[in-house]
Amino acid sequence: MSEKRPVTPTKYSWMKNTYFWIAAVLFLLGIAGLIRGNDFIRDPGQRHEDKLWAIYLVASVVMLVNGLISHKLWLSSFAEKDSN
Repeated sequence: MSEKRPVTPTKYSWMKNTYFWIAAVLFLLGIAGLIRGNDFIRDPGQRHEDKLWAIYLVASVVMLVNGLISHKLWLSSFAEKDSN
């Protein structure tokens, strides 16, 4: 049985991290809410919040930070494998 080739990070490997995709969607929803109003992004039955768009923008920043941390840890695992 042959061994699997080890995965190596590529220039676009960050695009596979779901945190970045979620951050992008939340950012777009936040901008849409800023332009068109809170009612545009409010879910049916959701309590009325002032500046709901700002909550979405803050959530997008949180998800971006999560993505950066997880991607950095993923890249550092390759440095550990190379040093062994």
